[in-house]
Amino acid sequence: MAAIRSRIASRALTPGARLPSIRALAQSMRVSKSTVVEAYDRLAAEGTIRSRPGSGFYSGAPLAPLSLAELAPRLDRAIDPLWVSRQSLEAKGDVLKPGCGWLPDDWMPEEEIRRALRGLARTRDVTGLTDYGTPLGLPSLRAFLSRRLAEQGVQAAPDGILLTDSGTQAIDFVCRLLIQLGDAVLVDDPCYFNFLALLRAHQVTVIGVPHTPTGPDLSAFEQALNEHRPRLYITNSGLHNPTGAALSTVTAHRLLKLAEKHGLTVVEDDIFADFETEPAPRLAALDGFERVVRIGSFSKTLSASFRCGYIAARPDWIEKLTDLRIATGFASNRLSEELVLAVLGSSGYRRHLEALKVRLARSMAATIDRLEAFGITPWIVPKAGMLLWCRLPDDLDAADVARHALAEHVVLAPGNVFSPAQSAKSFMRFNVAQCTDERVFGVLDRAMRLAARE
Repeated sequence: MAAIRSRIASRALTPGARLPSIRALAQSMRVSKSTVVEAYDRLAAEGTIRSRPGSGFYSGAPLAPLSLAELAPRLDRAIDPLWVSRQSLEAKGDVLKPGCGWLPDDWMPEEEIRRALRGLARTRDVTGLTDYGTPLGLPSLRAFLSRRLAEQGVQAAPDGILLTDSGTQAIDFVCRLLIQLGDAVLVDDPCYFNFLALLRAHQVTVIGVPHTPTGPDLSAFEQALNEHRPRLYITNSGLHNPTGAALSTVTAHRLLKLAEKHGLTVVEDDIFADFETEPAPRLAALDGFERVVRIGSFSKTLSASFRCGYIAARPDWIEKLTDLRIATGFASNRLSEELVLAVLGSSGYRRHLEALKVRLARSMAATIDRLEAFGITPWIVPKAGMLLWCRLPDDLDAADVARHALAEHVVLAPGNVFSPAQSAKSFMRFNVAQCTDERVFGVLDRAMRLAARE
């Protein structure tokens, strides 16, 4: 009975779906046929299933509300990606967040944001404050992004760019367009943990490919293509999350050849592009949008309050994605888009980025020194950015360390949050911009000592 209810709750059994025969279920669960008969009778009596004489048993329950927790194996809450996100997002002011993926408030371009807000408030074009945006998004911002992408070698016309409410929504739209229930999707192992949460919601099979300092392990990548025939591969080319690695030119070319051979679409999440000091190769630039979709947003370097992202893709996909945008959100967020354009186009924002890169480089070096004093070593030293992927000493369980730290109001990000194969037990991601408070290292030291005793 519990097994049938679980399949209904996870939507594996939809209303009217035929259940296994009594004999088949008895064999698969290794129980007697009389046990299955009794279970089916009870479920029929409560209305969960229905019997059709001469045909079998069918699900009679209404479609269960979607529960992401039921769509994957039960995880320890310390390594559940949804739980870790909630801990970081709901944290109060006294909580330290060295495991989160964004900059502290005082590292953001506050004065430029205030100036943009004042300018928008004074505008005489009242439609910018009150009217719906266009489905594609603000034309002037799309033109601006087209010019910025061209500087990176990515040729995307303004009409080949769709603005979204966030980078996460951009990936969600692409998934809605290109994958179906049960499809296989490739991700890096480790990868950004919200990729895993989002793909869980789409009820697809997630296949992890080991990541190296120059990109995915191509032997494992090709093997996964042959075995699973995935529809999508989602990755970061520059400043990979969580490792900080950068894609090499050789790996990029070989990856695209494999993608072409196997009919694979690549989603290139470029959310950290503005942190780079040495730009990595871009798959979208090498591919020309034949089978690569480029997405991005502005939450990391500008403001997480301005919910604005984008998708750059081939024209026929942009057309379909625009229809999807209308069906799910009707129009773009014009107010956020106006604010983003005003800040991005200012000289103050460019100065902010240059100062930010210097500040992050200093924090990176200082954080590595502090962590190495505890025996915590970086997997690689990233060329730029704010993320460090580190191995804990003595095979410590990072989830145990995270639990003890949380008791002292410090949110850490244990490695298995990022690993589809749960193979990063002794790894942890650190945000160097969030590690400037000395209390982080005191709590980390105590948490590691407690975890070592267990």
